[in-house]
Amino acid sequence: MPMYRKQIFVLIILLLAIIGGTYYGAYRENSAVVLDNAEPDSETLPDREITVYVTGAVNRPGLVKIAEEARAADAVNACGGLLPTADSEKVNMAQRMKDGQQLRVPEKQGRNGQHESAKGEKIRADDERININTADEKALDTLPGIGPAMAKRIIEYRETEGAFQAIEDIKKIRGIGDAKFNKLKDKICI
Repeated sequence: MPMYRKQIFVLIILLLAIIGGTYYGAYRENSAVVLDNAEPDSETLPDREITVYVTGAVNRPGLVKIAEEARAADAVNACGGLLPTADSEKVNMAQRMKDGQQLRVPEKQGRNGQHESAKGEKIRADDERININTADEKALDTLPGIGPAMAKRIIEYRETEGAFQAIEDIKKIRGIGDAKFNKLKDKICI
């Protein structure tokens, strides 16, 4: 093989190596840029959740986790829905919820400061009875014979079983029998 052919052959090999190296380097550089700037795939991201506190006339009041873009209706549904005594017109169910927000669902108020119980009986707004479906632990603790531990059991029952349908249902709580119920019945409502 003549000398100039060997030189051309070596030159072609070098040119191919340079071109191949350039393409390889450009490919690696573009790949790195794409990976660094790529937006995360929404299907692989977990849904972001927020925690809100729902109180008032809902089946299971308390803290609930809902999607970040959820509305008040989603928070109410996460609590088991509205009680029959709830005044849903006083709550903007389309309102977007924010982390740490409290949502209070009031009970229906009638004329003369009255609201209706779940059974349809009229109850005066100044009635001092405690609603066992909506009262917090502090309010329940004020009832005769109900201490902090019993108040927690009542709230746990509401959260797991839903709202009490009659005041007599409070006897389903461990530690509340007929004698204790007789002391409570004039001081509680649903």
